Amino acid sequence: MEKKPFNDVDEHYQKHIGTPSSYNMKQMPKPIRIIGYILISFMTVAASLLIILMIWDKIF
Repeated sequence: MEKKPFNDVDEHYQKHIGTPSSYNMKQMPKPIRIIGYILISFMTVAASLLIILMIWDKIF
């Protein structure tokens, strides 16, 4: 399903520059998907660890 452009600038980017109108991780090449999954996983683990350490510091 292709999204209609919001304005003329979006339409120009989609037609001439090649900006995708929608984002779907399944359509990306496999190496890019793997890097994306690794980055998302790392940020999730880092944020969780930061929250846990902040709570741990308050308790002890």
